[in-house]
Amino acid sequence: MSTVTLDLPYRQAGTAQWAAVAFVAGYSSPGTRQAYATQLRLRFDWCAQHQLEPLADVCRPHVELYARDLEALGLAPATVALRLVVITGFYRYCVEEQLLEHSPAVHVRRPKISQESTRLALDRAEPGAFLVQAGLSGGNDHALACLLALNALRVSEACGADLSDLALANGHRTLRIVGKGNQPALIPLAPRTMRAIDSAVGERTDGPLLARDDGSRLDRRAAGRIVRRLANRAGIDKVVSPHSLRHAAITAAGCSLRDVQDLARHAAPRQTRRYDRARGALDRNPTDIVATYLAGATGAR
Repeated sequence: MSTVTLDLPYRQAGTAQWAAVAFVAGYSSPGTRQAYATQLRLRFDWCAQHQLEPLADVCRPHVELYARDLEALGLAPATVALRLVVITGFYRYCVEEQLLEHSPAVHVRRPKISQESTRLALDRAEPGAFLVQAGLSGGNDHALACLLALNALRVSEACGADLSDLALANGHRTLRIVGKGNQPALIPLAPRTMRAIDSAVGERTDGPLLARDDGSRLDRRAAGRIVRRLANRAGIDKVVSPHSLRHAAITAAGCSLRDVQDLARHAAPRQTRRYDRARGALDRNPTDIVATYLAGATGAR
């Protein structure tokens, strides 16, 4: 087991801290472990500020107050809900390990999350302008842009891929990735994506798919900087992140919801449906048909 998994993220190694380490270590995905460790660290810091021991002193009102404090900070409902999910899972684990008699978070109310994506999406022309600048830049910039904007990869998936993950299957150039939840997936690459990758890789035969000049792996922070730089060159005045490009690829797909779900690799259709408004729900809305029908019946215009 890696040292990162068991890295103690807290100042004191009390029972609660060790329980948190064991809880986080139970997840196989490095991304999940990192995210959950961060959420628990923030929770423990809040307890320390209020002079509460995270296990012995906490009851349901303390968890409710924590949620209200998060909302007062202006965090999105989805962010607050995620933090409560982590806390609930942690306390459930503590009950299972007989560190607590009952969980203080079991009946805590979670914020309602809209079924529509509220992200400020890129319009139809902006991903194209972005890809033009990526093509002019070449190298990792172009390969990363294509993986995100054409193949709808998550930034962690693009940065985590190796050259050995490239293959040929049923006439398609493919890339094997490890997706969310540590789930493997075989992705057919768009022709432009493959050309960009071939150009970026050059004569290399092993190592990371997206590598720095020294051969080390491009990380998600560097990828974020590349995306912001290319967006600025493309004249896009929105805040653009790697996920913005994945979002654009999903919303631009003019096919069935099931096929879009496959492209996005969402576990459930409801996740994909949150993108549906940007995929044309406004254009499909029958309000104009209703107005025309009633106008014909009444003679109104």
